[in-house]
Formats: sequence, C-alpha cells, structure tokens
Amino acid sequence: MGLSLSAWLYSRAGDSPPSSSSAFPPLAVHTSSRLAVTLNSSPVSPGDSRSHWSSGHRSPHFLLSACKERATRSPVELSSDGVRAEVGVKGGLHVWEVLWNPDHRGSHAVMGISRQDCPLQAAGYNVLVGGDAQSWGWELQTNQLWHGGNSVGLYPGKMRRCHSEAAEDFKPQTYTSDTKVSQAPLPIPERVLLVLDADAGTLGFVVDGSFLGVAFKDLPRGVELFPAVSSVRGGASIRLRYLNGATRDPPALMALCGLSIRQFLGQQRLNQTDKLPLPPLLQNYLLSSH
Repeated sequence: MGLSLSAWLYSRAGDSPPSSSSAFPPLAVHTSSRLAVTLNSSPVSPGDSRSHWSSGHRSPHFLLSACKERATRSPVELSSDGVRAEVGVKGGLHVWEVLWNPDHRGSHAVMGISRQDCPLQAAGYNVLVGGDAQSWGWELQTNQLWHGGNSVGLYPGKMRRCHSEAAEDFKPQTYTSDTKVSQAPLPIPERVLLVLDADAGTLGFVVDGSFLGVAFKDLPRGVELFPAVSSVRGGASIRLRYLNGATRDPPALMALCGLSIRQFLGQQRLNQTDKLPLPPLLQNYLLSSH
C-alpha cells in the first residue's frame, strides 16, 4: 500500500497549483513536527472557553459581544485600551486565531500575550501589550516587537536565513526614537495565528499559512499566560478563537503520516483524497483530521 501511495503522489507532483503571491512564505521558518501537526489538525468546537475575552480583565472602553469572542473598542480619544483572554495556559503548545481588520487598527495596534496583571488602560496613545515587564506584544503597523516598554526588534527579521537557522539567529535589538528603520513594514492581513509554546517559553505567529519563527523566547514558565491585544482605534473589533493545542508528548505516527500526505497534496488538492490508493477508512481520516 505504501509503495502504491508513493507512486500515486509523485506521479501528480506536477499538478500542484502555482505558489501564493503572499510576501510571507519566503520568510517562513521550519516548524517542529509537534507544531506542524497542531496547525494541520481540526480546530476545537466553537464556543470553547479559551476563545473568550475576559469581562473582568479589560479596559472599560472595550465592549464584549454576548459570546465574548469579539471585543470592540469604543470611540474614546486620548486613551490606550487592552483586553486579555478569559483563560490562560501554564503548559503545552497552543494556537489561537485573531481576526482584526487592517482598516480598523490605526496606530499602536498590538497583539501578544500577558501575565495576569498586565495594565489594560492608560491615558494617551501608547503600546499596552509589551508596555511593561508583564506582557510581550507585536505592533502590527510597524512590525515592531515590544516588551518592558521598549521596542526590541522587528518581526519577522529583515535578513532571516532559511528555516531553522532563523530561530537561532534571532537577536532582540533595542530601538529608540532616533532609530531609523530602513525596511518598510509588511502589511499584516486580517487573520493572524498566535502560537504560544508554554513548555519551551516561546511566542510566535503564523501569517498567510507561514510560521514566521520565534518572536519572543525565555517566557516565564509555570505561570498563566493569556492572549492579549491593545488598541487606540475607535471601532476596532477583534475576534479571538482558540484553534488547537498539544501536550509535551510527541505526535502520534498516524498523525505524522496524515500530515505528510496532506502537505504533499496541498490545500488545492485535498478534495482528491478519494483517488488515493487507500482504504475508505484512511481516506476519511485524512479529511476529518484537517
């Protein structure tokens, strides 16, 4: 069966659709098998409590929808406002989807993670997530990373080398108001995946299906960490959804095999699983596990 499947796949290698015009695939970093399986697994059911913004840990200028999955900032001037998730995590690998329309971001539009007591409201226009030692944030308009009240580098890095070298080469760099950034910021689309590995103490992001590598490392271990956003734009509406997670254990062999087949097929050819030289049970597994 394995030889038949390999022959079928390679005989159709030339049928793959053209590559995406997105600017992010060339910046992608190689992912671990654990993260790859997690990103390619079916999302948890809608309404999971890990998809909720916290009604008790938010600026009064952020209003929540009835399902608590959408937070909308009121049109208040000279105020920086934040909201964090209702449920945090202390261990495991976790992926959240954040939907934030680029037209409704304005300046100081930040997403990231925070500890329980990150400040969520301040006067004036400031970065809140990443504005203190309790949080780590990615400012979407300028692509700058923030922690401890300082911009500590650009993300993704300007001169990343391919794949796994990039994560090792990442060195945070302090930016001041006099620093001139020669690289034009990349426009970040509406959908961003936030990837928190609480076991490894790292935070990264996925854009247009591309994992852009480690943005922050050496995050505190054994304490609750929460997805968080901050904004100064009136009418900004930000939706949170928990997609999936994994324990410290390595992925199952069946999951790794299914991932390899789906990756080879590509998104445009997943509807061809019924043509694979596999029993119907395995064909259904390939569809249901994605």
